[in-house]
Amino acid sequence: MREIKFRAWDKESGVWLDDDEYVIKPVSGLVSEIDYADGYVVIAADNHDAILEEFTGLKDKNGVEIYEGDVVKTFGLNPYIVEFYDGSFNPVSTTVIGDWEIIGNIHENADLLE
Repeated sequence: MREIKFRAWDKESGVWLDDDEYVIKPVSGLVSEIDYADGYVVIAADNHDAILEEFTGLKDKNGVEIYEGDVVKTFGLNPYIVEFYDGSFNPVSTTVIGDWEIIGNIHENADLLE
């Protein structure tokens, strides 16, 4: 079984949220920012600008974890965006592990897709 984990991109501020800055609400899937007050964790507010991306369970040829939204390349071919479609993470789920290399992501490196 693969490890289930996510990363969150805040599209308003243009930064990745640190793991200790947010929680994912189980029912709605919304990202909520958290604060630490008097030794307690407090849910501050829902972040409607956050985009969740799931870990594929795979690593690229350099050992870097591959997430949805990553831009990957293999064997000099065109770059591809990792997307969950029809039950798998395309295109990386259908190729031998270690053939792909992450060259960026759709948030910080949109120019790679031109």
